[in-house]
Amino acid sequence: MTKVTSKTLKNVRPMGGPATDLYIANGAFVADPPEGAEVIDGGGRILIPGLIEAHTHLDKSLLGLPWYRNEVGPRLIDKINNEREVKVSLGLDPQVQSERHAILAMSHGCTHIRSHVDVDTHHGLAGIEGVLATREKLAGMVDIQIVAFPQSGMMTRPGTAELMDEALALGADLVGGIDPCGMEHDPKGHLDTVFALAEKHGKPVDIHLHERDALGWFSMEEIIDRTVALGMQGKVSVSHAFCLGAVDRAYVAGLQETLAENRIHILTTAPASAPVPAVKELKALGILTGAGCDGIRDTWGPYGNSDMLEKAMQIGMRNNLRRDDEVELALEICTFGGAAIMGVEGYGLDVGCRADCLLVEGETLAEAVVTHAPRKLVLKGGAVIARDGACVIEAP
Repeated sequence: MTKVTSKTLKNVRPMGGPATDLYIANGAFVADPPEGAEVIDGGGRILIPGLIEAHTHLDKSLLGLPWYRNEVGPRLIDKINNEREVKVSLGLDPQVQSERHAILAMSHGCTHIRSHVDVDTHHGLAGIEGVLATREKLAGMVDIQIVAFPQSGMMTRPGTAELMDEALALGADLVGGIDPCGMEHDPKGHLDTVFALAEKHGKPVDIHLHERDALGWFSMEEIIDRTVALGMQGKVSVSHAFCLGAVDRAYVAGLQETLAENRIHILTTAPASAPVPAVKELKALGILTGAGCDGIRDTWGPYGNSDMLEKAMQIGMRNNLRRDDEVELALEICTFGGAAIMGVEGYGLDVGCRADCLLVEGETLAEAVVTHAPRKLVLKGGAVIARDGACVIEAP
């Protein structure tokens, strides 16, 4: 990695504003030009803070492996069961795959990643250990949060809760969960276990909720009840939250007001094949909203490239965001929103903020989102981690 040095970013346009010069010293933006600083000419490009990948699965991408022929059934459980077995037949190494995935994200300007990492009785803690190793290896180049994720279920697979406990003790940052009704068929048992682990370890919660309509509303209300009971306002996120995209907007409106009141965050992946939360409604209520690319190039599907600018465009398309200010909201979700949910300190372009930033092409922020051209330069703490769309280190 390029050594951290003092820098002057010349002729850049912070958040699409007027051209100016910005200064970096000791990994942060400073008010005055540092003595002997390296000068980088931004060429009038837009400068934005580092992109935030707030929902992905680093341990399971098939990047770098031969093409995987997908013949998996249509149900969620089909994909979960298949993946658990295929990891063995492919000899998937979660450290290598997570490093490949993280480096791809970095090449697109990602400086922070939240990854859900599988914990199950078939593979034990191999995924957690692999991503922990990648986090250590890439320290200083990208920050990685790890969610201990019981994708195969806890109630349906005895022994998983104990492995989750071990994963959190080992260094996982959050407690994950999945469809308390549709997957576990035991909403009380599942959510009681998730929140008990969170209370024991003092960790936040991030739950996958694919359940739709009334079933999803029920699970969401149960999540809210436990959040309130344990005083965990501001420490709980719900990923996907397809139930917030339901046709019955009156019921959803009341549910969203309760989410806002209890500071429960929403993370969207803006899939084309499912209802999605209405991000303008969430914004109006003050609900923190982030986004992620979910799984990319894995046994679930062949799509995805870990580009959060492209994800911002997809959020715009799924939410019918057409005005420039609306497209800017999509970008905000992939930057400031995700950063706030992940608790990133010193995020932004102001003096005193960490110098995690990237140069993007376009006259405006909206054009930068819709064209998502290769990133000219990406900095992490003032150090160059990517140039012209390529990371400065090679993937294994």
